[in-house]
Amino acid sequence: METGNMPSLGALELKRTERINMGVRIDSGNGASTEVQEPRRVKTTGGKKQQQRIPRWGIFLFVVLAAFAVAKTLQRGVATAKSTQPPVRPVLVAKVISKDVPIYLDEIGTCAAFETVQVQAQVNGKILARHFHDGADVKKGDSLFTIDPAPYQAAVDQAKAQAALDQVTLKRQADLRSKGVNAPQDYDTAVANAQKSQAAAEAAQVNLDYSYIKSPINGRIGLRNVDIGNLVGPATGSLVAIQGLDPIYTDFTVAETDLALVRKYLGGPNVKVQTYSPDQRMAPRMGDLYFIDNAVQPGSGTVKARGVTPNPDRAFWPSEFVRVRFILDTVKDARLVPSQAV
Repeated sequence: METGNMPSLGALELKRTERINMGVRIDSGNGASTEVQEPRRVKTTGGKKQQQRIPRWGIFLFVVLAAFAVAKTLQRGVATAKSTQPPVRPVLVAKVISKDVPIYLDEIGTCAAFETVQVQAQVNGKILARHFHDGADVKKGDSLFTIDPAPYQAAVDQAKAQAALDQVTLKRQADLRSKGVNAPQDYDTAVANAQKSQAAAEAAQVNLDYSYIKSPINGRIGLRNVDIGNLVGPATGSLVAIQGLDPIYTDFTVAETDLALVRKYLGGPNVKVQTYSPDQRMAPRMGDLYFIDNAVQPGSGTVKARGVTPNPDRAFWPSEFVRVRFILDTVKDARLVPSQAV
C-alpha cells in the first residue's frame, strides 16, 4: 500500500476545521454533511465599528409614501368636513316697488244668464216650420216657429173689409150731418162702428203676427220641446228657451264676518267684481257690482251678491263655477316687497 502521497490524519483534521470556520459544507466521509455559516466580519476603522448606511432610493421612497399618506388623510378630513356642513342656501334679492294694491275678498261663485226667456205660443194652431238649429245663437227678431197663419189671415181680411165699410158709412153720415138731414144719433153710431171695426182689424192683425214666433232677445237658444206638425197654444208650455249670455251674471256670497268691511266700501267708485275661469286658462274679466242682498241667509251665514261681467266670446256659461275676487278699494302707490320676505 502506498502512503507517500496520502495526507496525514492531522492535516485532514486541520483542513476540516478551517472549512468549518469559513462556513462551507463539510463532508464527514461517511455520507453525512454539515453546513456551517461563516461568522460576519465587521470592518473597523480606528478601533470603532462602522454603521451600515441607508441607500438614497430608500429615503426617497419613504418620503413619497409619507407624502401620499398625509395627502390621503387630509383629503378624508376635507370630505368629512364638507359632509357635516349644511348646504348653501340660495338668497334672492328684490327691490321694494310702488304699485296700486286692491283690497279684495276671494270667493267662489257661479254664472247665471243675464236674460232667460221661455218662448211660448200666443195663438192656437199647428206648427208649419222651424227656423233655427238647437243651440244656435239668435238675435232679436229672428224667426223661430211658424204657426199656420191661414185662419188668422182670413180674420184680418174680414176685419179690414168691415172697417172699410164702416169708414164709408161714417163718411156718408158726415156728409148728411153737414147738410142737417140726418139725426145726430145716426152720425154718432157711424163713428162708433168705424172705430170698433178698426180695432177689430188691428186685433186680427196682432193674432196673425203671433203666428210667426220670433226671438225676443239676443242669446243662445236651447233644445226645442216641440217639432213641426204639433198643435200648440197658450196652454202648451215652453216651446224653447233662450238665454242671454253677453253680459252674464256672476253670483257669489260674502261671509257675515266680512260684512262690516264690505259696508265700509260699498257704494265707492272702486268696487268691482273680477271673475276668473276655473282652469285659469284665460285672463280674468272685470265687471261691476249689480246687486247685494239686504239680509244674511240664516242657514249659511252669508249674504248674496251679484256682478255683471262682459262675455262677448261666450267663454262663461250659466251655472258654471268660477272664482270671484270682490274688489272693495284700491290703495294707490303702496310699498310692496315679495311675500317670501315677510
